[in-house]
Amino acid sequence: MKIILLGAPGAGKGTQAQFLTKAFDIPQISTADMLSAAIKAGTDLGTLVKSFMDSGKLVTDEIIIGLVKERITQDDCKNGFLLDGFPRTVPQADALKEAGVAIDAVIEIDVPDSVIVERMSGRRAHLASGRTYHIVYNPPKVEGKDDETGEDLVQRDDDKAEVVLDRLRVYHEQTAPLVDYYKGVSANDSSVKYITINGTQPIDTVEKEILSQLK
Repeated sequence: MKIILLGAPGAGKGTQAQFLTKAFDIPQISTADMLSAAIKAGTDLGTLVKSFMDSGKLVTDEIIIGLVKERITQDDCKNGFLLDGFPRTVPQADALKEAGVAIDAVIEIDVPDSVIVERMSGRRAHLASGRTYHIVYNPPKVEGKDDETGEDLVQRDDDKAEVVLDRLRVYHEQTAPLVDYYKGVSANDSSVKYITINGTQPIDTVEKEILSQLK
């Protein structure tokens, strides 16, 4: 099963990615992991990636596609793979197609912006332990304090409403056009399923819906 997961930051893609990789015995392939692995392995592409990063330049789509093609030939991809965080733009999706990388399903986790802002801005963290809470969905026993140590909880910068809104703006500008792109691919190619899931439902309901639609 070769899957692309789409959805805004905070839509719950990470949770569903963990579930899907176990359900289908496939690896989760993230561009960040691929870039660091290529540099560590010292491959030709890895050396090229390092030179881009060392000079503060963005790694080109062409190089990322090269890494994806290299990565999916590895043994753990024999049952397929799940692409996480790639493609991010329509040109990247075009490049993936031109490279001959076949996809079986595109899964969109659909959550309204207002819900994402509430989810993320309500998070609180105990930095020393990594324990996380939510002021509505998973509150600490004492407001603003860690359950185990009683130490102060903090709101990470990434979870502040203004930062979340900025990330959502970038998503809508750059990545959301992939929704229409892959709906079009699916309409013209019956071998590619496009699945939209309501991500505001309980996690286990989302999992069951994805499985039922993938069969």
